[in-house]
Amino acid sequence: MMDPRLLDPDEELVKHRWLDDAELDQTVRLLESLRRWHNAERSTSEAMRKDMDLGESDMRALRYIIAAQVNQRLATPSELAQHLGLSTAAVTKVLDRLAERDHIRRLPHPEDRRSTAIEATDETRKTARRIVGRSHAGRFNVAAALTAEEREVVIGFLDALSATVPPE
Repeated sequence: MMDPRLLDPDEELVKHRWLDDAELDQTVRLLESLRRWHNAERSTSEAMRKDMDLGESDMRALRYIIAAQVNQRLATPSELAQHLGLSTAAVTKVLDRLAERDHIRRLPHPEDRRSTAIEATDETRKTARRIVGRSHAGRFNVAAALTAEEREVVIGFLDALSATVPPE
């Protein structure tokens, strides 16, 4: 975000005169830091999708499937559709792409003959762990290094920031 003193000097959108220069500078630095984090996260995600030859929906589906496996649950196409907010037809296309690239296997559901169980291949799980696991571990370690009070402040800030985005 650009400095509102430059972008909006008349305060048509951003009321900022109540902050002194030091507070305004710090607020701008905070938002610039958030932008850097967002860009870094996007770059990491894009690199992983490129490395694994996946689209955004494919990657989200694969994360869900792997998480289900880690938690010893079976992932099904209908659960996946609900999780991704996609139609079952769209999920079928996602699963077809993942199967073509040997990222998943479709298996008969052991308890429901009308359903299919989906699991990630060993190679895909290993690749995802190698690429994403380190990144997630690094983020967790940064969050864990904060004090309980600092984490609550960050949680409150991020939740309030999320509330500024209109619902889809």
